[in-house]
Amino acid sequence: MLDTIFNHRTIRKYKSTPIEDSVLEEILKAGTRASTTGNTQVYSMVVTKEKELKEKLWETQFKQDMVKEAPVVITFCADVNRYTKWCQYRKADPHYHNFLWFFTASIDALLASQNVALAAEANGLGICYMGPTIYLARKIIDVLDLPKGVVPVATLVVGYPDEDPPLTDRLPLEGVVHYETYKDYTKEDIDRIYAEKEAMEETRELLEINQKETLAQIFTDNRYKKDDNLHFSRELLDVLRQQGFMDHEKEEDR
Repeated sequence: MLDTIFNHRTIRKYKSTPIEDSVLEEILKAGTRASTTGNTQVYSMVVTKEKELKEKLWETQFKQDMVKEAPVVITFCADVNRYTKWCQYRKADPHYHNFLWFFTASIDALLASQNVALAAEANGLGICYMGPTIYLARKIIDVLDLPKGVVPVATLVVGYPDEDPPLTDRLPLEGVVHYETYKDYTKEDIDRIYAEKEAMEETRELLEINQKETLAQIFTDNRYKKDDNLHFSRELLDVLRQQGFMDHEKEEDR
């Protein structure tokens, strides 16, 4: 399993070869073995293989072609719907339509998604994590017919790789690991932590293409812009209200 982890690659080109049912079932079962809050499993995995539905999901993922090319798309959802109904049908009084439980369910869903990713790669499959899921959650809700209490938080495309890209760079451990307590970063720390990333040939090419002085400017000015951040933040909060995850606001207004 360590080999799988340390050789993870983001795959964006896939063969048309279908995934065997037994393999797909195994990787989904791996998802269910992930850690979960109180063993509640407040998440769902929606497996999409139909061409027409994948076309619609492609629209929700900024039209990235791997969504159509990969044989399987798995949408991981924060889901208190099933758990709430179980409580109701068992004479219990659930109180899970609030932001706390959206966050709790999102954690459960993301833990499951990582197990699925590792199991897929251990079976010779490739995966790609689709970032736009929470940006266009409302559209995914419509495509997948998600009821109240269910919000998509992550998507993986899964299939047999049709490329062998290099490993993606990662920050050194110093950049992400703190021992005992959090140690804030000095300018010298930041310079050291990002030195290798900023010196890469790929970074130099990006700077030339985007006509920017620093790599950070590409992220702030081009990729994750202020206006987009604010817009999609408002959109996500509206989706949470639509899906019934903000009932605490009603309580506060009383």
